[in-house]
Amino acid sequence: MPYVNNGDLSIYFETFGDNDQPTLVLINGLSNQCIAYRPEFCKMFVAAGFHVVRFDNRDVGLSSDGPIGYSLKDMASDVLAILDQLQIATAQVFGVSLGGMIAQTFAIEFPDRCSSLISVMSTTGDSDVGRPTTEARDLLMTPGSTDRNTAIDLHLAGKRVWGSPAHFDESLERQFAGEVFDRACRPAGVGRQFQASRADRSRTERLRQLVVPTLVIHGDCDTLIDISGGKRTAEVIPHARFLEITGMGHDYPEYFWTKIVTAVHQHCQNI
Repeated sequence: MPYVNNGDLSIYFETFGDNDQPTLVLINGLSNQCIAYRPEFCKMFVAAGFHVVRFDNRDVGLSSDGPIGYSLKDMASDVLAILDQLQIATAQVFGVSLGGMIAQTFAIEFPDRCSSLISVMSTTGDSDVGRPTTEARDLLMTPGSTDRNTAIDLHLAGKRVWGSPAHFDESLERQFAGEVFDRACRPAGVGRQFQASRADRSRTERLRQLVVPTLVIHGDCDTLIDISGGKRTAEVIPHARFLEITGMGHDYPEYFWTKIVTAVHQHCQNI
């Protein structure tokens, strides 16, 4: 299995497609393993002309536990370690939710390695935008479980609150949640990821300095990170383009894959 060392950490990653093509790194959200980027979704990006990398963030999946008190910059450095291992000079970084925050941080901290930024259902860290509903916040703060049935039920409860409302498939989500649990059940690490996101605070002033081509994507049904977070991100990054997706919540079910892949392909074609 492919791993890369970043200091004392071991980061698990996978690739799809030809590495002669432009590289697109897919960065996961809070607690999500790389398999959240389904192989079929990755292969759509390959068909659009990308070399795709997906990986487990520190503290989830098959990657190492992170030390107490790491930052979003530290998480962004895991991406850098993968690119160095693959001998890739620059990449387009695509991040969802917490992954969007990591992608933004990668663009800020390693601008010479970032050819474009795609920030999806994420926010700037400003306290006045991107706020969850009370119900979504309470569910987010519910501790994870090492009991398989409970873990699956928690996943389904979250999807019912912040998922795309017209595209919730309970059978599919139950199957996926079981796959995630069986691959790696590590709820304790989620708290460390969450603390990294909170410790970073506002990135707005740093985002204003970016010169990297940027696409911001957000759904209008997102109850976990309100769409105002995406709008603020696009407002503060110079020349960023904002794509609002009607009916999309804080997830990206198959119904939206073609729209997302097409938007990313068009964005990267215009660089």
